[in-house]
Amino acid sequence: MDNSSDVGSFVLGTYGDSGSLKYLYFTLAAILYVSVICANTLLIVVIYLEERLHEPMYQLLCALFVNEVYGSTALLPCLMAHILADTHHISLFFCFLQIFNIQTYISIEFRTLSVMAFDRYASICRPLHYNSIMTKGKVRVIVLVVWAAASVEVGVLLSFIVRLSFCGSVINKVCCSFHLVVGLSCSANSILSFLNDVVFGLALTVAAPLCFITFTYVRIFSVCLKASSETRVKAFETCSPHLVSIMSFVFSCFYNLVSQRFDMTFAPLQLRIILSMYAFLIQPILNPLIYGLKLTKIRHALKKL
Repeated sequence: MDNSSDVGSFVLGTYGDSGSLKYLYFTLAAILYVSVICANTLLIVVIYLEERLHEPMYQLLCALFVNEVYGSTALLPCLMAHILADTHHISLFFCFLQIFNIQTYISIEFRTLSVMAFDRYASICRPLHYNSIMTKGKVRVIVLVVWAAASVEVGVLLSFIVRLSFCGSVINKVCCSFHLVVGLSCSANSILSFLNDVVFGLALTVAAPLCFITFTYVRIFSVCLKASSETRVKAFETCSPHLVSIMSFVFSCFYNLVSQRFDMTFAPLQLRIILSMYAFLIQPILNPLIYGLKLTKIRHALKKL
């Protein structure tokens, strides 16, 4: 495989010329980014300081909030810089780094939501064994494994991409992505086909955690149907934020998967940009809001500040 490249940088072609509106877009993006950092950091600090929140469920929430900061930082600073810039070039190194950060964020998010689903299953369906199934030590190990697995998985795939030579330079998106970067390669069609299949397979890995989450909630609902009204209320209080978070993230991933395979030009460009960036624009601020407002212990801890 040719290790050389005729292209020294890529051009993010979706930005275009926004004129004076670029200052408005920059301001909105900056407000969103600061809000994401402040909201998630606040809840991380609250969970760390409040001893009553040193439980597996809240440890997993803390890991989720850390990932939201990571995911938004992977995109929004670069997005803001390109909004104000006159040219929209990104070097190969920073493009590959952005791909790594974005893909690991997505992988970590789905895996963390899956572990949270299992935590809810153990708490509601096997309450007598919960303290032995979900311990603080086990949760720490699980979180480390989730981050390590995502990093290795994406790193291995990225090692194939960086060895390609590129004949095209325009990426029709506001950020770099596996699918579009592979499409710019001038390597053999067989290699491109292989890499596209790998990328598509990586996208389909969301099906495994999604099936697992579905299974856990089927069990949870079946137990709740036979439980007392008090148990159902408690289960709804802890599960509803998680369900909203899952549905929101699945929607974002599903749109990106569909948009890679089908022509979506019938939709307005601005709408397509927002939907493609939903996981980085909306998800990181949605999670701290729904968990902070819905979970009683977190609300009480926030009031004590």
